[in-house]
Amino acid sequence: MPSPFPGMDPYLEQSIFWSEFHSRLIVALADAIAPNLLPKYYVGVETRTYLDSSDEELLIGIPDAVVLSSAGKQSSKQISPKEANPVAVQSRPQQITLPMPVEIRERYLEVRETGTDAVITVIEILSPKNKRKGRGRSVYEEKRHAILGSMSHLVEIDLLRADEPMAMKGVNLITDYRIVVSQCDRRPKADLYAFTMREAIPEFLLPLKEPQEFTTVNLQSVVSGVYERGGYAFRIDYRQAVPPPPISELDSQLVEELLTLWGKLNLFKSL
Repeated sequence: MPSPFPGMDPYLEQSIFWSEFHSRLIVALADAIAPNLLPKYYVGVETRTYLDSSDEELLIGIPDAVVLSSAGKQSSKQISPKEANPVAVQSRPQQITLPMPVEIRERYLEVRETGTDAVITVIEILSPKNKRKGRGRSVYEEKRHAILGSMSHLVEIDLLRADEPMAMKGVNLITDYRIVVSQCDRRPKADLYAFTMREAIPEFLLPLKEPQEFTTVNLQSVVSGVYERGGYAFRIDYRQAVPPPPISELDSQLVEELLTLWGKLNLFKSL
């Protein structure tokens, strides 16, 4: 069953769905572009690993929600004023939770030349960790700078509305989603494919080794296939509001219209 949205489905951005969707999309995209690249090139699924906090928003030093004064029972022995010790009793330690380092593994794609294994193009599909302030963003930005300073092309796919987009200059409108294609021989110039939830995901050109050598990527087809094979139409509760960040009043009206039409079509199919 297809998504009610013409392009990217914002409900997939929920944490309960995104990690799985992201993993499926990486592999599906590799499988989709490989036939157009072989035998001159092949697509490798690579992994970036780093340590990060298990919970970046954790506040250290906040005690657990317990009544500390009831932890022990008061002795029934009566103490006379003469026996009383004026020295203050040391308070018991509070139980706290510390942010533990967790190994984060992020997948990305590399188009490599067959025979030499040279990295021709790096394809990144951003995750919340990449965009949110913290260790994940820092690690990704270092990798991004390294690619932009190399002879490899970069394709950066941002299908997340939340948090700050990656650094770029000359953007003249604010959109929900972005695909950046940076050819090594054109830097610092790059192509930006910007779109909203109201539009289909645009096709983009994947640069290869030789000048003017490209293959066209239909990312919308790949996303739609992952959505249907993952059964998200049956798993997402579209009765709930669109997940954060908030959407405009115009987008709210559009979402309501799309979901109403989608519900009627599915009801018709079930008859």
